[in-house]
Amino acid sequence: MSTDTSSEQELPPPVVPPASPRAHGRFTSEVMAGGSVVEKDDDELVGGWRGALGVIGVMALIGILGLFSIWWLIFAVGLLFAIFMHELGHFVTARWTGMKATQFFIGFGPRLWSFRRGETEYGIRAIPAGAFVRIIGMNSMDEVEDGEEDRTYRSKSYPKRMLVISAGSLMHMLMAIVLLFGVYAIDGELVQQDGAEISAVAESGSAAVAGLLPGDIVLAIDGETVTGSSDLGRLIQANEPGDTLMFDVLRDGEQIVVPVDLGANTDEDSPLFGKPYIGVASGGYYETVEHSVPSAAVNAVTDIFPVSWEMTKGAVKVLNPVNMFSHLTGSNDDLSTRPTTLVGVTAISDDVGEAEGIVGIMYLFAVLNVFVGVFNMFPLLPLDGGHAAIATYERLRERRGGPRYYADVAKLMPFAMAVMVLLLSLFTVGLYLDTFRSIG
Repeated sequence: MSTDTSSEQELPPPVVPPASPRAHGRFTSEVMAGGSVVEKDDDELVGGWRGALGVIGVMALIGILGLFSIWWLIFAVGLLFAIFMHELGHFVTARWTGMKATQFFIGFGPRLWSFRRGETEYGIRAIPAGAFVRIIGMNSMDEVEDGEEDRTYRSKSYPKRMLVISAGSLMHMLMAIVLLFGVYAIDGELVQQDGAEISAVAESGSAAVAGLLPGDIVLAIDGETVTGSSDLGRLIQANEPGDTLMFDVLRDGEQIVVPVDLGANTDEDSPLFGKPYIGVASGGYYETVEHSVPSAAVNAVTDIFPVSWEMTKGAVKVLNPVNMFSHLTGSNDDLSTRPTTLVGVTAISDDVGEAEGIVGIMYLFAVLNVFVGVFNMFPLLPLDGGHAAIATYERLRERRGGPRYYADVAKLMPFAMAVMVLLLSLFTVGLYLDTFRSIG
């Protein structure tokens, strides 16, 4: 009995078209390969006392964070673990699918410490801002030694290439599921309910005069259900200053009715000048739902999908250059469109840790892992999603049973540079905001 597995079988080692005669510098090659393309001989590896000093220096740098906040230290260690797991995903799947991985490094820049096991060099570099796994033959520009073409990334079938290139993001999703399971099993799941929770009340506003208090949950206004904070504003703005509205409020487990006379916004610089105003700040209303262990496991998996969708929408907003500029000028205070960096997230981790302990940090890491996993698969070079897009384009250009098609990735270098400029701008703006206009 025979089966048609032609779509999954590896073709004989393909003949890769020669690279364009244009000179491809080391920088171009490393951008397109996703890491260093320079291999070292055994006598050039960094070990001994020099390597030990380098590792101690990096560990000391990370350990200093603990002098300022234990939560900063925990966050930094957790972040390094997430980075390691991302690259481990690429490394394990590359080895499993028959690809040759020659380097596995934590950090970028000069080598601090390294050793070789088999055909792979493992080590630590000076700048702990990421990591990379070097897989040979990532694209048609990447030259490989004679006889090794059949072990390159580009020689493998489309499903294997997609598995390897998406393995980093899959690891982030797996870590997020494990973290969410831990949070739900230990502390329950915060589920948003209908209503808007009042977080602050202005002393001179009509809400204070009516007796509304921070912590009150507004369930309905004049009999119309309040589904969230934005709904609270919409229902108020649908009336006129001087009107009296009946607020159904949940306070200390008891439901009461509070009549509120609407005032008028007196801030002449506000776009809502003269509009109805009660003087409150509000947010969503959440209740903790307890889960059994099986229920926590199921919800941890199913919640990944809506969280991923929200992270996707958030990433698109943050990448918008208009939003970056408006935050710089101070004309935009919407946190959902604000770029941030690890400086800002680390600062937030301190607040979260102090308020909610390790469970809060676990939830923060879960959301961060989902964001990184989603963002990394955006079809933009040099992100993994850019390589996945190239593999998909090459697959679409091939005809069943025909020769392999190789995209000329050198032509994509201007696009990759534009993306890198955008990401650098995003980082620069986010770092400025995190330093001088901290969220916390």
